[in-house]
Amino acid sequence: MSRPAVFLDRDGTAMEEVHYCADPALVRLIPGAAGAIRRLRAAGYLAVLITNQSGIGRGLISPSQYEAVHAEFLRQLAAEGAALDGAYYCADVSPSPRRKPAPGMVLEATAELGVDLARSWFVGDKAADIGCGQAAGVRTLLVQTGYGKGESTTPDFVVADLPAAAEIILQSGNSVLSS
Repeated sequence: MSRPAVFLDRDGTAMEEVHYCADPALVRLIPGAAGAIRRLRAAGYLAVLITNQSGIGRGLISPSQYEAVHAEFLRQLAAEGAALDGAYYCADVSPSPRRKPAPGMVLEATAELGVDLARSWFVGDKAADIGCGQAAGVRTLLVQTGYGKGESTTPDFVVADLPAAAEIILQSGNSVLSS
């Protein structure tokens, strides 16, 4: 049975924006992000991280630095009782099938995790996130954290932050538990 997912950008959406974050000590969850992810998963949504990490491709951060930052991000989520069902990143600098706004990472996650795209969402703070969600055929929410306030894009919804996005998703009634 396929399940709906909430695809999440990391930097500026679930974690405070740190330009090319290479230091785990700089990882800070957006207030309420862990609770929002916990609530979405409890309602039957898969929580899947989809993040461009061109700093790796540009040589600004190493893959091991990315992994250390990601591990700290996961540790902070776990400390608040939240977890992810999958995490995908793209180190490409130039446009590619996997680099947002292309939907490659979403389609990869869909195949690996059995995602029902018709009932899924993409939440992010950049036009590339919204474009990725739209290209994958899911509903989109632009959060005003991170770069969200300055973005020119046409999401389905614009909200203050990830907790507000979770509220809209949960009110949509498309979870596994409501099916």
